[in-house]
Amino acid sequence: MNLRVVYCNHETANLDVRERLAFSSEERFACAYEQLQKMFPGVESVIVSTCNRIEIYFGTEQRGHLPGQDEVARFISEFHDVPLDDFINEIRHETELEAVHHLFRVACSLDSMVLGEAQIVSQIKSAYQRAADCDAVGPLTHHLFQSAMSIAGRVRTETKLSEGRISIASVAVGEFGKSIFERFDNKSVLILGAGEMAEETLRYLKDEGVQKITVANRNFERGEQLASKWGGNPIHFDQWESHLSQSDVIVSTTGATQPIISVKRFCELRKQCPVQRTVFILDLGAPRDFAPEIATVDDNVFLYDIDDLEQTCQRNRQARKKEMLKANKLVRVATDQFMHEFYHRETSPVIQELRETWHEIGRSELSRLFKKLDDVSEQDKRQIEQTINRIVNKLLHPPLETIKHQSKQGTPHSLLKTVKELFRLGENSRE
Repeated sequence: MNLRVVYCNHETANLDVRERLAFSSEERFACAYEQLQKMFPGVESVIVSTCNRIEIYFGTEQRGHLPGQDEVARFISEFHDVPLDDFINEIRHETELEAVHHLFRVACSLDSMVLGEAQIVSQIKSAYQRAADCDAVGPLTHHLFQSAMSIAGRVRTETKLSEGRISIASVAVGEFGKSIFERFDNKSVLILGAGEMAEETLRYLKDEGVQKITVANRNFERGEQLASKWGGNPIHFDQWESHLSQSDVIVSTTGATQPIISVKRFCELRKQCPVQRTVFILDLGAPRDFAPEIATVDDNVFLYDIDDLEQTCQRNRQARKKEMLKANKLVRVATDQFMHEFYHRETSPVIQELRETWHEIGRSELSRLFKKLDDVSEQDKRQIEQTINRIVNKLLHPPLETIKHQSKQGTPHSLLKTVKELFRLGENSRE
């Protein structure tokens, strides 16, 4: 049996590369599975493709060939028509124990940009179901992904890992924003900038039900792409001030070298609104996009900058350290348990056959003996039979213990082959 995962390292791969390598539709997934099954017949596979990661898990219960890192990289390159040089340095791969540990960490969101996020386990479940629908999974990947979802559930219920947000965007919306607004589905949002921080914040706002979104970016095409992706309306950057007085939430990530609006200008624009509405401003620019004095304009203006958010993130990270230790311990134990079962599945048939062969010899010899000894009572027969069984079990104990001990570190293929040859097990079968 073999397991392998090949994945694009989300910590180093930039957003553009991840987007180009993503499997963007059900048709693309189906096509990918069809190609993989033609290229690697008999190999089980599951593709996990999210906004932050592209991973392909391979497994086989045979000792045959699993696709290597270079083969998978070429498949990804040709399938997406993306040059290898654009992402080859971000490709990683793990096998057997490391592959299992990697998936379990991913499912438990220990490998996520947002630690403790609940979304990833749903994505893992969907990836598995999609692979099953495409007839790409088998006994090994079925057990692997069911185990991953199981340990994710344990980490969620037995630790407090998901409590206390630790990303800038999640703190901005989930803690600061919710302390101002009870609901977001009736709020107007103005996004200034179209980078990763803007999109991540927008993702959380959409999760809270935001419907009306306006995106202003100096590069209009980039702003238009972001707006289209999240159901918003793009405008040219020089038009954003005209939307300020009608906005309930403003997220600014422009990267300007100095504030894009002064307190004086803000007050002028705010007066254009007949009703003094509550406005929640997230200034995620470094340096600031909004003059800090804007926070004191009136009691309905709530301005938070990146320093405010980072302090809260840091407090939440510290509070999670103990929970991280608990979660990692649960994952390690689950990984060891899976690998024990994984290796046992290959050693078990040999152990079972050896045990059955020797006990069958014992039963055969007892049958011959009892035929010669007509005057032996039934009680004596049972005692003789028990003695023979104990002798066989004691003789079996050393080789079986050796196999079990060796299998803790991996399937002992050479040892199993030697045992089969020594005791002439499965002479009509091939390894």
